[in-house]
Amino acid sequence: MTGLVDGEGRALLLIGLRSGKRAAPVNVTVWVDTAFTGDLVLPRSLIVSLGLPVKMAVPAVLADGTEIEVDTYSAYLDWFNRARRLEVISNDGRFPLLGMGLLRGRVLHIDYAAGTLTLD
Repeated sequence: MTGLVDGEGRALLLIGLRSGKRAAPVNVTVWVDTAFTGDLVLPRSLIVSLGLPVKMAVPAVLADGTEIEVDTYSAYLDWFNRARRLEVISNDGRFPLLGMGLLRGRVLHIDYAAGTLTLD
């Protein structure tokens, strides 16, 4: 997979999300966030527009140590030629975040000088 580094220094990747295994994929640009240990965070507005089914509320710990409860949703991700079911966390942010849960076992190369990103 290939992505890019934008003018703000964000490492971005285009992914295909599905509300169900047989649903048509919707392309979503995500910000690669290596400090996030989960799979995927999506803004609530995007979750609504994708029609993702609600799963449950779960406890979470923010980077500053604050403990909160977050809503989760079920989605399918087109990930290296297979549909991968995952738990999506919702938030009130502006940017979808792809975390370490999806990067484990992969090779991520970000070249800020060239503005490129590759994920193998």
